[in-house]
Amino acid sequence: MTEALKTGATIGILGGGQLGRMLAVAAARLGFRTHIFEPGANPPAGDVAHALTTAGYDDVDALTAFAKSVDIVTFEFENIPTDALDVIENITLIRPNREALRTSQDRLVEKQFLESLGLTVAPFADIANAADLEAAMTTIGAPSILKTRRFGYDGKGQSRLRSADDAAGALADMAGNPAVLEGFVNFTAEVSVIAARSPSGEVACFDPGENVHRDGILHTTTVPARLSAAQRMDAVLLAAKILNALDYVGVLGVELFVTPQGFIVNEIAPRVHNSGHWTQNGCAVDQFEQHIRAVAGWPLGDGSRYADVVMENLIGDDMDRVPELAKQRDTALHLYGKADVKPGRKMGHVNIVKRPS
Repeated sequence: MTEALKTGATIGILGGGQLGRMLAVAAARLGFRTHIFEPGANPPAGDVAHALTTAGYDDVDALTAFAKSVDIVTFEFENIPTDALDVIENITLIRPNREALRTSQDRLVEKQFLESLGLTVAPFADIANAADLEAAMTTIGAPSILKTRRFGYDGKGQSRLRSADDAAGALADMAGNPAVLEGFVNFTAEVSVIAARSPSGEVACFDPGENVHRDGILHTTTVPARLSAAQRMDAVLLAAKILNALDYVGVLGVELFVTPQGFIVNEIAPRVHNSGHWTQNGCAVDQFEQHIRAVAGWPLGDGSRYADVVMENLIGDDMDRVPELAKQRDTALHLYGKADVKPGRKMGHVNIVKRPS
């Protein structure tokens, strides 16, 4: 497919969480319909989509019907089983492409890909067993962190090693799954770039945001980040290099550590990203609309920032603060419609906007 989607077309979204919800809202603003495919019952995205299929990723009949009902497919998370993608791709186009998914689904593959582009990553080693970990500890040492190669997010699938004595426990935490040992990075800040690329190769990047994590979960993103003009340019060029190497279509999140020696790439996410939520109230075209524009083959929007913004995730009992937050000036609430409040669960976010003086 080379032509741009016309208004009224249906975009299929794999995954029905909050990112899928906000993608569906953005698509509706542009006149598109959305069809959500999600195994879990009553997903947040289902409230705002035109259609919802509730079925597992191993349900070939449901996947086939879903793919035939849409004009193109995208996704809100990267850990989609390969077999499910095979079924869909035989029927309709998936954007971003399979190579982007393959690269990001495995931390080892991702790091090797980034190094192949001449980018810097933290020291790492492939860990399959105790002997691998013992050997890696002699070169990478501690402090370090052991991560599962696949299916880790928001601090899950990770175990910190403060010394060699922690090795056995960390390996047990991996529950037999292949892992990667990453060396500790002494960074001054963590930033992320939300970047987009169209089918024609047009690239647009939002301003880098500065991130703060708590318990492995993003707490706040602040724009502008404390970077020099040269660092901002380097971060944007780095993200564009990754997009072009993957022949990417859509929005990509690139997480970077800031060090005195330059940027170290932490990870990439082939989708809209939590650290890009600030764009909803800081830009005329936010990351969700930008992604829809890209996958639909439309021109990319202007991602220029017109205000300073602090985005804060609302996690678990933070929902108790909503009535007070709703009273605050220059404060935009984005709630995800999740019925059950649980510790560590992202329930929404708030964008606090600082008007230009």
